[in-house]
Amino acid sequence: MPLTSAGSPGRSRSRTAAGLPAVTAERLTGAAIRLTAEHGLDNWTVRQLAAAVDAYPAVVYHHVGDREAVVKAVVEQVVAKLPLHDADLPWREWFFRTLTDMRGVFRCYPGSARRVQSFGLSIAASVKFIDRGVLILQNAGFAEESPLVYNVLTCTACQFIAMEDDHDADQAARVDAAARFRHYEGRSDLPGASAMAGEASANSVDADQVRRYYGEMYDYAVNRCLDGLVTRLAEIKN
Repeated sequence: MPLTSAGSPGRSRSRTAAGLPAVTAERLTGAAIRLTAEHGLDNWTVRQLAAAVDAYPAVVYHHVGDREAVVKAVVEQVVAKLPLHDADLPWREWFFRTLTDMRGVFRCYPGSARRVQSFGLSIAASVKFIDRGVLILQNAGFAEESPLVYNVLTCTACQFIAMEDDHDADQAARVDAAARFRHYEGRSDLPGASAMAGEASANSVDADQVRRYYGEMYDYAVNRCLDGLVTRLAEIKN
């Protein structure tokens, strides 16, 4: 049975006496990050988190707060894992590198991207990225559109990462959808649907191919967004 901290009435011996490490906010957040990596951000409970550190759920509420507070702490730590690239990079390269890193980090913690897409990056964790990214855009010439450009790029990236998380979580549905699409392969009367069926069929079964496909689609989406912004920047400057 899990133990509470020392001095809790009606409970077992103190954690120290039992040879267990003290429960801290940092330890709870670390355990929540590990649960997120294994199960996804939305697929663990406070009870499971407490069990992971041999404690009662009340200890989680005492040290961190409710589940929402723990989730915020997890996302803070996940965002903190993103490298901050040099401000001297050209704006397009800076964002391509940053968004590439975002996929690499967020995919290790399923659900993080959807959380950021829905609620935005927390200020505490992301202020250095926001400050540098917006400044780079301002210096490139986007002027007052810089915050909007920053938000469009990060939200688009998170949307694609969240989609990939969702497809991983329900692989059977993805395979089923691809199987239904195969009925349209070779249909000369529906050439667009036929082309899409071929794409879905080729990228739905083999796990390595699926990963490559989503990586390629992500890079394509990011690059096409950046292409559009190159055109927009030329319009602003003219």
